[in-house]
Amino acid sequence: MVGVIGQKLGMTTIYDEDGNNIPCTVIKSEGCVVTQLKTNKKDGYESVQLAYGNKKDKNTSLSLLGHFKVANTTAKQFITEIRNFDLDVKLGDVLDISTMFLEGDFVNVIGKSKGKGFQGVVKRHGFGGVGGRTHGQHNRERAPGSVGASSYPSRVFKGLRMAGRTGGDRVKVSNLKVLRIINDKKLLVINGCIPGSKNSFVVIEKAI
Repeated sequence: MVGVIGQKLGMTTIYDEDGNNIPCTVIKSEGCVVTQLKTNKKDGYESVQLAYGNKKDKNTSLSLLGHFKVANTTAKQFITEIRNFDLDVKLGDVLDISTMFLEGDFVNVIGKSKGKGFQGVVKRHGFGGVGGRTHGQHNRERAPGSVGASSYPSRVFKGLRMAGRTGGDRVKVSNLKVLRIINDKKLLVINGCIPGSKNSFVVIEKAI
């Protein structure tokens, strides 16, 4: 498996050969650096650690500054690991998307979904509310309804769908097609939508 870190720029549309208008997401990946190589002997597993996005030294801890210095690179904003990395890379290498992906490849994209704060059951779980106004319900359209029995079991079961914090979760979208690779601007144009807001960091892995 191979992969890189990128930054979501936003969505647009392009036309294919048949004239169909296809929605797609544009991702920029420029300067993704290998900052650590983990091995079975030393770490108990094999993986490649990647870092992306420049960051000021004053906003970075001394331990991380030393970690990046070993890789001969500047401070970075986002760090991730990819296991079973297929390419032969060395510490400090800068990965180029043109050598890792081809147009027509399928990729998996991992990102952090948009946070929506505390939401009710209608928005969070798609509830339809309790009854309707024609049945005497004047203020229950978006209510959760009953949450448990009375004398038995006298409690609410774990996992019951209720109101709560929504979004801000790690989301993986699989098998998205790479439509275009713009090498001079280090851009990937991927079919469909991916999680996260504009300018958020995402991990692009080549689908097996």
